[in-house]
Amino acid sequence: MSQNKHFTIETDADGIATVTWDSPEKSMNVFSVEVMDEFDALIDTWVADEAVKGIIITSGKSTFSGGADLNMLEDIAGEYQAMLQSEGALPAKERLMERGSQMSWLFRKLETNGKPVVMVWNGTALGGAFEMGLACHHRIAVENSKTVLGLPEVKVGIFPGAGGSQRVPRLIGAQDALQMMTTGQMLRIDRAKKMGLVDNIVSSRSALTEAKKWLTEVGDAVAPWDKDKFRIPGGQVYSKGGMMVWPAVNAIYQRETNDNYPGIKYLLQAVYEGLQLPMDLALKVEARYFTHVLQTPEAGNMIRSLFLSKQELDKLARRPDVPKARLRKIGILGAGFMGAGVAYVSAAAGLQVVLIDQSQEGAEKGKAYSEKLITDRVRKGRASEKEAEKLLELITPTTDYAQLEGCDLVIEAVFEDRDVKKVATEKAAEYLGPSCVFASNTSTLPITSLAKNYKKQSNYIGIHFFSPVEKMMLVEIIMGKRTSDKALAKALDYVGMIKKTPIVVNDGRGFFTSRVVMTYVMEGHEMLVDGIPAAMIENAGKKSGMPVGPLSLNDEVAIDLSYKIQKATQKDLGDKYEGGAIDHILEEMVIKHERFGRKNKKGFYDYPEKGMGKKSLWPGLVDLTDKHQEPDSIDFEEVKEQLLVRMALETARCFEENILTDVREADVGGILGFGFAPYSGGPLSYIDMMGVDVFVKKCKAFERKHGKRFKPNKLLVEMAKNNETFYGRFNPHAALEAAE
Repeated sequence: MSQNKHFTIETDADGIATVTWDSPEKSMNVFSVEVMDEFDALIDTWVADEAVKGIIITSGKSTFSGGADLNMLEDIAGEYQAMLQSEGALPAKERLMERGSQMSWLFRKLETNGKPVVMVWNGTALGGAFEMGLACHHRIAVENSKTVLGLPEVKVGIFPGAGGSQRVPRLIGAQDALQMMTTGQMLRIDRAKKMGLVDNIVSSRSALTEAKKWLTEVGDAVAPWDKDKFRIPGGQVYSKGGMMVWPAVNAIYQRETNDNYPGIKYLLQAVYEGLQLPMDLALKVEARYFTHVLQTPEAGNMIRSLFLSKQELDKLARRPDVPKARLRKIGILGAGFMGAGVAYVSAAAGLQVVLIDQSQEGAEKGKAYSEKLITDRVRKGRASEKEAEKLLELITPTTDYAQLEGCDLVIEAVFEDRDVKKVATEKAAEYLGPSCVFASNTSTLPITSLAKNYKKQSNYIGIHFFSPVEKMMLVEIIMGKRTSDKALAKALDYVGMIKKTPIVVNDGRGFFTSRVVMTYVMEGHEMLVDGIPAAMIENAGKKSGMPVGPLSLNDEVAIDLSYKIQKATQKDLGDKYEGGAIDHILEEMVIKHERFGRKNKKGFYDYPEKGMGKKSLWPGLVDLTDKHQEPDSIDFEEVKEQLLVRMALETARCFEENILTDVREADVGGILGFGFAPYSGGPLSYIDMMGVDVFVKKCKAFERKHGKRFKPNKLLVEMAKNNETFYGRFNPHAALEAAE
């Protein structure tokens, strides 16, 4: 057996070499420069060894690999910027292309090494790990319902640049390949086999036997695309089949991305051009476009926010240095849609759950939601019957508050009303011990004021979930003025258990996410009052990168709920309340026209009966204001910017007011919480990408045109004056970098 740092190679009597990847001190194998260099040398070793007749590649860990370490790409981008300044554009770009395509050429070397190679994916393989398998001559997956395969690179702003953009369409055809790659689709192994990306699925016990069998009985060391008679499934680009695909692909790209994502745009170009060339030239095309992507600010921002920062937050970067909490039992007050979702994710994490509602029927209905979700997973083969039974056994639906005794954490998820919350909190407190943390799932009410209803305010905290809980990845944790570090640590430990991404914010009306997303909704209202056509407002929202337009979003969250929140805010603030267009619009919609949103099928949109057609904007919107602008007189690009600038400005205000204290949480929370234009990297990255000075000038221009809601705050003005950026001034890694 030959032992290296990351790989071992063991050759049997038949000349079959088994290469096992098991990086030390890592929970998951990832590609780094060191790993690639070692694997490169390993290929040379087995090529030179005449005793080796075939190779099996597998992992020594429970999953195969998560792909490339994206810190490596960040380092490459940093090296490029440094060379750009010191040596000029051409040497910098050449070096960037060389570094960025290292993995691609390594896998091509694997593919053409002259000896047959079988990949045995013994667990999840993503990104570069999946591309590595594509470069092998045969692919086997070990049976496991939790294993996923795929190329998720577009989700962090880049594209499969290690041969994936060229091999996938040559295996399954351009249409299916583009569907998979442009969405970052994750595939279960049975689906991957049906598509032709996996050759065989076997048990873990027979995996190596099956791999050796193929090597000895078939052992073809030449990839299909390197053979003379190879034909691309579905036809060449200029074939009849190809011409059915590519015009539609371009239209779908525009519709789904609004041309905001360079990674997807360059992916399409790489595939289109590459499929017309032999593999070696195709890989050069891929490398060229991959280099283009790495130079875009969008790619850098998305990698930073959606991978690096998110990964750090997932590892509880904001957790205080106190002993880890051991949570076994939690209580949930309120078995409505939100409480039921919290019960499901908690039980899925192995926690005992007491689900309380006003009636036993309501509590049972809340548990039934978990039964539906886990039954769906069983039906799809993603969970076993035994796992479903175990999850449901953990949930106790009841009306009896005494069942909360012994809870480590209680989450209140009752109606968004102070009095209702007060009653539920006081009932629960009778049965809770001194170490139990009590959390409110409120989305707007200040935590410090709600904490006055609890017997120990240091144990009171906000845990704000997003709907639907089982799908939304973000959890916003809110610190009251008296919330202790121990309470924060326990809340973070809980969020870690349920596998969500936490952000920690300080108290204030609407906190961060609700406060900022409401400015998006309110700006839509302001535009409506200003005479901008509703359809243009909605299209501007979507084309700016938001998931839906501001009017549609208000329908989803319920217009009458917005009205109640607005009235509650007005009551709490008294003379300090500043009204606006939202007051007029909400009054008209809720009181005069009884249009509450999707829930009563009447909002800014009219909603047809189920299955009877699509929603359409309510014609009566034109009567809500006396002002009407001609569409041709409106600068559409300005309308798009107006929506994003308003949210980014409010985020900067949250930072100045100490609601937010970490740039990572502002950006990750903005994207995961309310869908802030993911291509930008989040609201603060959006400001940095534009330049703070340019952003301030835009704010001032909008202020002159639309009013003081666009007035830039003091922090922004100061940063613009000093030519600073948020990630420069508030670098979350500054202390660590200084220590190094």
